[in-house]
Amino acid sequence: MAQRPAHSLLELAFTILVPALVLMKFSSEDALGAMNALLLALAFPLGWGAFEMVRRGKPGWLAVLGLVSVLLTGGIGILALDPQWLAIKEAAVPGVIGLAVLISARTRYPLVRTLLYNPAVVDVTRVQQQLDERGTADVFEQRLLLANTLLASTFFFSSAMNYALATWIVTSPAGSAAFNEELGRLTLLSYPMIALPSMLMMMAVLVFLARTVHSLTGLKFAEMLHAARQ
Repeated sequence: MAQRPAHSLLELAFTILVPALVLMKFSSEDALGAMNALLLALAFPLGWGAFEMVRRGKPGWLAVLGLVSVLLTGGIGILALDPQWLAIKEAAVPGVIGLAVLISARTRYPLVRTLLYNPAVVDVTRVQQQLDERGTADVFEQRLLLANTLLASTFFFSSAMNYALATWIVTSPAGSAAFNEELGRLTLLSYPMIALPSMLMMMAVLVFLARTVHSLTGLKFAEMLHAARQ
């Protein structure tokens, strides 16, 4: 169990802390210069994303989207585009995920099943058996669709906050040292101001699902987990 916190700390360092430090401290002409510092800063999250894909054996769609986001940021800086494009990009990534979550509700497999009601964690077979025995399967599907909508709202919150924060912080021309420094501050601030609240909102959706399963199946939380039957 100790490996997971260490892994999370490494991910935090490679995707947020080190890139932000490089952008804020090494973008001046006396150091690496704006372009070199940007390329170096982007190398860390790109390298981490590639490492995760190799470690897991196959690219997940969230990991691919993360890599695309990093590449788009690099493209905006390298091509010296209007910084407004950065705000649009920051909003677009979670916005696209939110739309995908909503659209998935009209399919047989809402994304909430993949992201939260996951067979790798939840003993889905046992839960479904209890739902069928109690005749509450239809009610559960309705609650699952509600959870899907709530999950989408967490990504829309992230999208709106990303746009507002990027517009507020990043105002200098792309490709400049000032742009890099502002991008570094954006990277640092986005974690406590956006990522953490979004994680808390997602946990609230997970709690809602757990309570729903408990009320409709009678299973305790530990009995819902996949490991409980092993």
